[in-house]
Parts: sequence; C-alpha cells; structure tokens
Amino acid sequence: MRIGLHYWNYSQPADPALIASTLAESARIADGSGVASFTVMDHYFQMETPGSTADEPMLEGYTTLGYAAAVTERMTLGLMVTGVMYRHPGLLAKIVTTLDVLSGGRARLGIGASWYEREQYGLGVPVVPVAERFERLEETLLICLQMWSDDNGPFRGRHYRLAETLCVPEPIGERPPIMVGGGGERKTLRLVARYADACNLFATGPEEVTHKLDVLRAHCEMEGRDYDAIEKTVMYNGPVLDSPGRFLADAEAYARLGIGEIQVLPDRHPVSFTQQLAEHIVPRAATIG
Repeated sequence: MRIGLHYWNYSQPADPALIASTLAESARIADGSGVASFTVMDHYFQMETPGSTADEPMLEGYTTLGYAAAVTERMTLGLMVTGVMYRHPGLLAKIVTTLDVLSGGRARLGIGASWYEREQYGLGVPVVPVAERFERLEETLLICLQMWSDDNGPFRGRHYRLAETLCVPEPIGERPPIMVGGGGERKTLRLVARYADACNLFATGPEEVTHKLDVLRAHCEMEGRDYDAIEKTVMYNGPVLDSPGRFLADAEAYARLGIGEIQVLPDRHPVSFTQQLAEHIVPRAATIG
C-alpha cells in the first residue's frame, strides 16, 4: 500500500512567515521516506468544517506544488483536486504541463467538479448549476487530452472554444496521469471510466468503497474500458498516528479491494506528523498488498 500525504492545512505554525519552511521540511521528509504522492487542496478559502473556518490561511495550489517540486525529487505532485471552474481548461493544461516539466515528470492532474460556493462568490468565480459543471468537467478533460496529444488544432465544445491547442514544451513522458476525484455514481465515476487513469474515493469503510468500485466496474463495462487499468485510491480522514494498528488494519482491508494508495491528512504540526508517519507508518504500509 502506497501512502500519499495530503497537505490540507497551513494554520500550523501560526506565524505566516513560517509556512514556507514548514511546507518544505514536511515535503522533504515525505519524499525521503517513501511517501508516494504529495497533494494540496484547490481552495482559496479554508473549508468550513467543525474544526476550521474560512479565514484560516490558504495557499493557491499550483504555486504551492511548484515550490514543493523544487525541494523534492521523487513524489508525484498534484491537487486533490482541481476545481473545474477555477481555471480555463487551456490554461490548466499549460499549468500542469509546466509543473510536470519543472518537476521532472512528476505532475498528476487531479480534477473534479468545484463545489465551495463561498469562495467562488467571494472571489468572483462564475457559479453555474451542477449539471453545467459536469459538462465543463468533461470538456476540460477532452481539452487537456488534446493538448497533450499531437493534435494542435482547434477545440469546439459547448462551453469552451480554443483556436489552437498548442502546448510546448510537451510534458515529460507520455502525459501527466489524470485522476478524477469523487464518488458520484451517475456522473463522476462515469467520467473516471471514460477518461481517467485513477479515481479517488473517500475511505468511508470497505462496504461503501466496495459499492463505489462495483459502480465504477459497471461504467467500465459500458465504456469498453479495462477496470483493472484504473488506479484506485482513497482519502483517509481518520486518526493515523494515534491509532496506527487500526489504520494499518483499514489499509489492509482497502488493499484487498484493489486500492493501491491511501492519502492521509496531518492532524498536528505538519513536520511532526510527517516525521512520525515516515517512522511508524510508511515502512509498515509498504508490506501490505
């Protein structure tokens, strides 16, 4: 089982002047310990949850990943996940390509339908109905795939028109892998089956994840897609360091379902969390599956 570090909170330490050094040290520790991926959120306001408020520190995602790329060498880098309404698709493809080139081919495009309307209204991002967001998501996937192909011609969709899809330099290797995040059964998992290299589900328990994977398998059959060719990952939102035995047991249960990577979220100072993750969790998780 691979471990991914989802760096979701910039509130520790409290001094904004220490955000950069804390991020860099956490990323270096993760990179050197065998953590497989490093992701950050695509938000401009912190999410409003029982433990956080909108006015807590938040950094723009791709700028943050560019900084992380400069201090790491091995981990895959991506947003979990890009909000489809936050960047024009042609510019998004160019942004991800830039990250890929500067990181030596380590970029991953994680993308989904944006949802946090407070930050969208607050910062003037267009807010459109859910159905339209999914239409735009599909067109965005098509545009990125075209820009990462040999076809530099126009793209004409319902929502986006591009006169030419030129993208130079090209990504390192074939193209950045695409992850569509979310467990929506009618639309999101259908888009995974149709376009994505990976999915990301919430780790809500083996029974629920099994159901989501069965839905994905059915979509793959409808799309003529090899289900086994899609990487399956989950986001784990429970205690990791305080209950390592339970976490590793959960990881084993998910591995039996075909999950290959589990992302974990720091629940304390990020450097301390990553140090303990590297020492106590990553080596044991590597023996699972």
